[in-house]
Parts: sequence; C-alpha cells; structure tokens
Amino acid sequence: MNILEDDTTKDELVTAKDIEGITKCYIANDDYPDGLLIDVGDVDEEDGTVNELDVLGDGSCIATYNLDGDATDLSVDYDGTANGDGILGYDEIEAIFLEIFAISRSLERSERIAFLGPIGTYTHQAAESRFGANAKYLPLLNIQAVFKAITNKEAKYGIVPIENNTEGVVGITLDSLKKYDVKIVSEICMDIHHSFASYQDDLKNIKRIYSHPQGYNQCINFLETHSLLDVEFIPTESTAKAAMMASEDKYSGAICSKIAAKLYNVPLLFEKIEDNLANRTRFIVISDFKTQKSGNDKTSVIAKTSHKTGALFELLKKFKDKNINLLKIESRPNKDDTFNTWFYIDFEGHIDDEDVKDIINSEDMIWLGSYLRDC
Repeated sequence: MNILEDDTTKDELVTAKDIEGITKCYIANDDYPDGLLIDVGDVDEEDGTVNELDVLGDGSCIATYNLDGDATDLSVDYDGTANGDGILGYDEIEAIFLEIFAISRSLERSERIAFLGPIGTYTHQAAESRFGANAKYLPLLNIQAVFKAITNKEAKYGIVPIENNTEGVVGITLDSLKKYDVKIVSEICMDIHHSFASYQDDLKNIKRIYSHPQGYNQCINFLETHSLLDVEFIPTESTAKAAMMASEDKYSGAICSKIAAKLYNVPLLFEKIEDNLANRTRFIVISDFKTQKSGNDKTSVIAKTSHKTGALFELLKKFKDKNINLLKIESRPNKDDTFNTWFYIDFEGHIDDEDVKDIINSEDMIWLGSYLRDC
C-alpha cells in the first residue's frame, strides 16, 4: 500500500488492470482523506491471473482477472465505515468496474461476438453483460447458426443458453456441443424476468399470444389467473421476436423481456410474470481456445458408455475414486436407429488437473472445455 503521491490524480488510479500486470484499487474515506492506493495482486507468471486480496482498514478491494480477458470475477466491497457516506453504492461500483473490463476486452480484440438473436433477447443481454455495449455483435436466428459461426471463423465468440433452472437443459445446445468442434470458455448466469406487453388495455380483446415456448411455459400461472390459457399461442424463435410480432398485431400480446417491449414500442402491462421469481438461465460462451486454470474451474465433457450392466456406474465411480465432485449429468439420444444414449457431464476441476486429465484420457470422452465457474 502506498499513500497517494502529490502528483498522482484520482483519475489515474481508477483502474482494474494495467499493462505492467498490477491491479490497484483507489479508496478514500474519513481515515484517509487523501486516499490510498492498494496493490490487489501480482500477475502469476504461470497462468496470467491476477489473484485477490488486500485489505485496507475498514474496506477491501477484491479482484480476480485473467489477462487474456477470458475469465473475470470481480467484486469491490466496502462496509458502512469505508463507504457509508459515498455517492456510489456496492452495485454501482461493481457495474462500473465490470463495464471497464468489458470495454478493455472490446479494445483488445476486434472480433465479433455471435449470439442467439435477434437484438433484445435474453442472450443479447447476457452477451452485453460480458462484452459490453460497444462490442461487435452478430445476431443469429438459431443456436446451430452460432456454433457454425465459430467453426467457420465468422465470429470469435458465441453465446447461447444451455439450461434454465425451471425448464431444464436446452437440448439443441447439448447436441451442438457434440456436433461442432468448439470449446466452452466461460459461463454466465442471469436472472430472467418475463413481462407481458400488448396494445390492448383490456385483456379480453387479445386474440393471440406470441412467445418462445420456454417463456410461455414459465408463465402458466399468470396466464391462468388472467384467463389467457385459451387464447391462441403462437410460438416464436425468441422472446424478442415475440415482441416484434406483437408490435405488428394490435390484438395480440407478447411474453418478452422488458427491454424487448421497449425496443419494439409495445406497451408494458405486467412485469415479472414468471411462475418462479428465482428464474435463472445459464449461458455458455464458446470459442476455439483453451482457457487458463483459475483455481475455481468447471469442466464439461461428453461421455459414452458401453451397453452393458454397470457401465454407467463404473464411469461415475472413477469420479468418486478421484474425489471429483459432479455438478450435472444429462443423457441425450444418439439420434440413430438405436435407443442408445450419450452423457453430458459437468464437474469441478480443470483439464490441467492431473486427476481430471487421467479420467478424460482413460474414458471415451470428448473434452468440451474447462472454464471459470460462475454458476
């Protein structure tokens, strides 16, 4: 820690990373009116990460950042003494730092980010939360198109939903991970809140409801309460497309995001209409490279087992013997003339961990990626 020099300005210090590899955090409070500059962490020469933690009296500044820009986990935390009288609270400070990271990533690389479009989808919101509003985005109409864009080098990153805590996994995403040669490099968990938009103030005048099927199924209680279950349901590729369709159909309603309703100028009648107010979706970021080990990683694989008694048990037992914690296992059909299946598995650890490497090499597995655990 160093007391600020007289010739050092605050603007020079509000930074999360500099090219010398030192992360610093500026704090000013009643005890230190001239401010303090805290060294948060030095770059680990092996994996390039800046790792946590330095504490200043009543406040702390915590940062974890991968210099490649591929894994970020930042929090800035002050208690009431350190920041109680400040203009900015915790959420505002965190938002500023995350936007700094996003802009830095955008400046460091000019590659496009493909996502499940159109503009205004929840996937678009997830993309902006990771890469910022100024990145170059490529909205695509379906999930497979995002995978193709990465495979064909039309985009550097792709963002697609993989599971929802209400509706479960997105099957086409799992199937595409098996089909295309891409790697998962990051994950994003985001709260999902549905809204109901329509030009009709009187719901009895609504003749059609547009929505993505998953969004529709997540709002059954709302639809039943307002006698809308018997209204014609027209499925759309996304909730943003639902808002666009409703903007062209005066006697319809849309289950969509608040942002999509605003984007297409459809009046918002109800907010947070989902049955589960803890509704969350996990998105994955796909690309063509291997991420560095962070110490808090998740690995995803595709596993196949022989069609014999105890085959799956023997596979899972190897994880237990290595003391590796499984996070998810999902079966998917082979989609051939048999009823055989393969398995998508998430577990704790990184491909560079010896135990993880041993299991993957000893089994019929496809490694999908190891990445910072965020969900």
